[in-house]
Amino acid sequence: MKRAAAGALVAGALLAIGWVVALDRRIVREFEARRWSEPARVYAEPLELYAGRALSAAALEAELRRLGYREAAAETGTGTYRRRGARLEFAARPALFWDEARAATDVVVDFDAGGVRRIADARGRALATFRLDPLLIGSFFAAHGEDRIVLAPGQVPPLLQRTLKLVEDRDFDRHAGVDFTAIARALLANLRAGAIEQGGSTLTQQLVRSYFLDNRQTLARKLREALMALLLERHFDKREIMTAYANEVYLGQDGRRAVHGFGLASQFWFGKALAELAPHEVATLVAIVRGPSWYDPRRHPQRARARRDLVLRLMGESGIVTREQARAAAARPLGLVDGASREPGYHPGFLDLVRRTLRRDYRDEDLTESGLRVFTTLDPRVQSLAERTLTQELARLEKAQVAGAKAADGSAGRLEGVAIVTHPQAGDVVALVGGRRTALQGFNRALDARRPIGSLAKPVVYLAALESGRYHAASIVEDAPLEVRLDDGDAWRPQNIDRQANGPVPLVRALAQSMNLATVRVGLDVGVARVAKTFAALGLGREPRAVPAMLLGAVEATPLEVAQVYGTLANGGFLTPLRAVRAVVDARGRPLKAFELETRAVASTESVYELDRMLVEVVNRGTGAAARQRLPPALVVGGKSGTSSSNRDSWFAGFSGSHVVVVWVGRDDNRPTRLTGASGALPVWTGLMAGLGTSPWDAALPESLGEVWIDYASGALADPRCADDVLVVAVPQGAELPVLPGCAPAREGLGSRARQWLRRMTGR
Repeated sequence: MKRAAAGALVAGALLAIGWVVALDRRIVREFEARRWSEPARVYAEPLELYAGRALSAAALEAELRRLGYREAAAETGTGTYRRRGARLEFAARPALFWDEARAATDVVVDFDAGGVRRIADARGRALATFRLDPLLIGSFFAAHGEDRIVLAPGQVPPLLQRTLKLVEDRDFDRHAGVDFTAIARALLANLRAGAIEQGGSTLTQQLVRSYFLDNRQTLARKLREALMALLLERHFDKREIMTAYANEVYLGQDGRRAVHGFGLASQFWFGKALAELAPHEVATLVAIVRGPSWYDPRRHPQRARARRDLVLRLMGESGIVTREQARAAAARPLGLVDGASREPGYHPGFLDLVRRTLRRDYRDEDLTESGLRVFTTLDPRVQSLAERTLTQELARLEKAQVAGAKAADGSAGRLEGVAIVTHPQAGDVVALVGGRRTALQGFNRALDARRPIGSLAKPVVYLAALESGRYHAASIVEDAPLEVRLDDGDAWRPQNIDRQANGPVPLVRALAQSMNLATVRVGLDVGVARVAKTFAALGLGREPRAVPAMLLGAVEATPLEVAQVYGTLANGGFLTPLRAVRAVVDARGRPLKAFELETRAVASTESVYELDRMLVEVVNRGTGAAARQRLPPALVVGGKSGTSSSNRDSWFAGFSGSHVVVVWVGRDDNRPTRLTGASGALPVWTGLMAGLGTSPWDAALPESLGEVWIDYASGALADPRCADDVLVVAVPQGAELPVLPGCAPAREGLGSRARQWLRRMTGR
């Protein structure tokens, strides 16, 4: 019996030793290879400063505030700024870009009436350019909802470390993972209080509990926790354990996102980097450690403040800060950022485009766990303008509809909308609003709503005509009734929107006034199949069904596809694929993938120039003319309105010298809106274009083209001194045009005088 018992005891001891050895190996293996679930972080395009940039001191101050910089009367460290008249000084944080890492830098920016006059560092040395921090606009965290900003050992502030040890584990630097004295002290204090007021767990035990174990309160789990803490401390030094704890600890909940680690908690609660926290803010974070739900400072501010003040008192008594500093800190409010605005850069529609782009090259696990840094093309200032303009104009349109709608009409209701802004030369999507509720995820109309584009198709028809060589801007076309026999034997009889025919008109007028009959005649003449191929070449991505109705917009496209097509027109016939991502780097800042600029010629430069000049007239005197009342006189823009059948879709797409803007307004249930492109989408487009601070369209006249005056009504050559309504158009050199009777233009200096007249008319 004794031998059997001894054998069992030995066997049990061997099993226990084996279990401990296996556990020890597991701890070492997993801790050394620890890979926190750090989501990909997505950043906007950083604002670049340079002498001569048209940017005011107030605009720069607003951008610094957007980035979480705080105004300070004197220098108080990174993340602060001060403005003194025409000078703005700020202490820039260290920042990681796709092509470099920047150290913390003190910057001085001087302004004059034209914008930025000079940029210099703190020593007065001139800086050619300076990029602000890229704004964090979102992250792709996993389904389990963990989110964190992983800190390196040198990034855990000493003040935070000392306060954590003071409050949570006073013997951290001396114990071997378990503090038996602290356990006894906590047990005694809890017995006296009749409740659990103190915990005896060390920081190492808390880390083990969070990293390796579950939250079950059982004796077996507590014993395992203690053993694992002892084993962990055998292999890793205190600095490594403190860093791991700072990255792992749970510090709050943001909807379905769990906030882990002090790096993210600092941003979540205070909107600033961990290194920039003041003592009262550090004390708040350490107070939250004891119970993130119980001491949630937004839900329970009084409870959290009482706990924070206790931490501050301990800090003062221990000498971490002076007693005077502790009292001053306790007098300060919690200083939380507003919960509704703590992530002002969150734009779900644009982030959806980014995610879809990245999925071509990365797995979902790469995006949610690998700590990638994604640098995008988003311009936060333009995005905010687009969101604000769209929501305000939709509300105004609805109010007007409700006031004018009859009770039995049933057409008044909730409108939806999309706004997209791009840089056509680079293909950069700088703003994208996928719906009216700009801050909520949901159906992304910018990417997924395929809607009939209406008269947005007409410029494609006219480009095909111009490229055929048989038409130019002054060509006379018939806007007269016609009947088209379809393949199924039916007859199609298109009509103008006013059900009137205008007779012979120049091509430029037919486009400016969106004449359906003239457009169909031109399209049938050059061939429906040719128009369909032109659609595909411009960037639609496919050839639409080549039927006559396509000529008037029986083409379904998403707003982003429309932006691609009009971007090619704005870019002189060069297709530059739209992109939302500039580059991706790994967690250490090493480049992984750059989304390089691509461009190729897909249309005749001369024909596109002619067309763009015609689209400028759409805004000057055609269906987009209402925009001129709100746009700066010197801002030359072009564009086209679009209205689908029964007024279900309202579109306007157009360009300046540096931007393309596409707007769609409609209803998700596809009911009529009673809006045309000019009455619905155009006001949104105009507000956006007016607020962009964009440059005028000013493409160079190709050598094969010349400029002539024509009579707008008839298309005949005319002289502005004797004709009532003339305009300057670009036509091929040597083109023969009829002359307006009794008003022949002078033969000499025609092109030069035409350009002078154009500059006078546009204020340029």
